[in-house]
Amino acid sequence: MRRIVLFVLTNLAVLFLLSIVCRLFGIDQWAASRGLGGMGGLLTYAAVFGMGGAFISLALSKWMAKMSTGARVIEQPQNEAERWLVDTVRRHAQNAGIGMPEVAIYDAPEMNAFATGMTKNSSLVAVSTGLLQQMDREQVSAVLGHEIGHVANGDMVTLTLIQGVLNTLVIVAARLVGRVVDSWLSGGREREGGGIGYFVSVMVLQLVFGLFASMIVMAFSRWREFRADAAGAKLAGRGSMISALQRLQANHGESTLPQTMAAFGISGHLASGFQRLFMSHPPLDERIAALQKQA
Repeated sequence: MRRIVLFVLTNLAVLFLLSIVCRLFGIDQWAASRGLGGMGGLLTYAAVFGMGGAFISLALSKWMAKMSTGARVIEQPQNEAERWLVDTVRRHAQNAGIGMPEVAIYDAPEMNAFATGMTKNSSLVAVSTGLLQQMDREQVSAVLGHEIGHVANGDMVTLTLIQGVLNTLVIVAARLVGRVVDSWLSGGREREGGGIGYFVSVMVLQLVFGLFASMIVMAFSRWREFRADAAGAKLAGRGSMISALQRLQANHGESTLPQTMAAFGISGHLASGFQRLFMSHPPLDERIAALQKQA
């Protein structure tokens, strides 16, 4: 539950902060004075902020991942285990038709791995020390195949596009409804830049609309995990992929990945009821069952 709350609050805080900045620095009024008050102008203005923030995050994703996890990129393998790790990633990348990712190891007790990066040919694949210690090589190979699958499928870019489009829609919808509310409170009078009713309405509506946007983003995130599992099965063998997921299921624990990276891990938090709408990963038993049904 704590992870769900943190995820939702993080996404909503971005939109909330954006509105405050726009208001304090008069960006809304500036846009209106430049003739951007119409629907086309509002969409342009919202797209710049909604899409811009998402793609800036994507552009910085590798750097942020390294900084937040303390991941060490393997420039020159220092032992046989690191050579095997780099060679396995290279083989999977070649078979998937993408450029060789950076390969890194980060210190964490749980079994986990993640992939990130702005393009298919400029990505990062990192694994935890816990995963290397607690899985056999066939299982690790499957996990690496899963992460390479994310890169080959373009999941990072697609997720960013979805997040950016939804951010844009949230900004537009909140302002359109805010204008209606402000007009009603002012008795139908048009006020340049809007009054307090407009400002408060936009704040509240961005929180509400942002909550629903988060559900959509997480629904896509869960779907992409099934695709990445299928990619891992293709690259490393279905039996190895199922075995890796079963190993995770048998020893599932709290991830130490930073909240901003949690959705990129090999597995996510568990939840039930309404909370399932904010899960970044499907339950492991569902993922295993999906692989077992494959012909």
